[in-house]
Amino acid sequence: MTKSTLNVKGNLISLNSPLVMGILNINPDSFFSESRTQTPDLIKAKTAKMLEDGASIIDIGGYSTRPGAAEVTQREETDRVILAVETILKEFPETVISVDTFRSAVAKAGIEAGAAIINDVSGGLLDEEMFATVAKLRVPYILMHMRGTPQTMSNLTNYDNLLVDVCTELDAQLAKLKALGVADVILDPGFGFAKTVEQNCEMLKNLSYFQRFNLPVLAGLSRKSMIYKTLGNSAEEALNGTTALNMVALINGAKILRVHDVKEATETVKLYNQLYA
Repeated sequence: MTKSTLNVKGNLISLNSPLVMGILNINPDSFFSESRTQTPDLIKAKTAKMLEDGASIIDIGGYSTRPGAAEVTQREETDRVILAVETILKEFPETVISVDTFRSAVAKAGIEAGAAIINDVSGGLLDEEMFATVAKLRVPYILMHMRGTPQTMSNLTNYDNLLVDVCTELDAQLAKLKALGVADVILDPGFGFAKTVEQNCEMLKNLSYFQRFNLPVLAGLSRKSMIYKTLGNSAEEALNGTTALNMVALINGAKILRVHDVKEATETVKLYNQLYA
């Protein structure tokens, strides 16, 4: 049976109804320009709107991981994350915050500042200290599938069997986490990370394949290139496509939707619950 709760700061959060995670990019380089937020006033305003619209988790990223993204120093990323965490918790103290980083030191600083979840796009592959840090901090960990780095991943899309290979690579990392006693793991198959548009679509159609792990699955499809390249538009025009694919993800077992547009995702979850719950 798939794990149905997360232990967040000693409180159990139910996943019986899918959750919406709102994206807050504290960097100037995100692929979706409207998600870039760098001042305390903007952080507070965007967080307020996402919480009002139904976000259960706010995901803070201080380093863009889009293909070809610019490098950011660890110090700069840490400063951005801490600014956002402290700003949000001062204004909205009950907010559940995840830190989107592949650096263990940034993850540790974010948790110590008050964040509750670590969201690692590299699945522990870019920082050998990440898993030990997660185990020591005893927080939920989002394990994403990726190959290479944000700068090289677009060239690492050769798979013998996409679903089998992705699951095998995730399983190897899961074994390490289990050995360290990490109890709360969420799987993210990594849409857009070392996958072509066609591979992303194949993975979404078969998202239920990942239920073999008996772990909650996060779907991060929001405004990604698999949508706007298929539709021939842009990230700015990809909200309708995002909503359509989010429903597909929910039908195929996703328990968390990571999105730029919280209101639309929350409505999608409500309709899904009405139809399928």
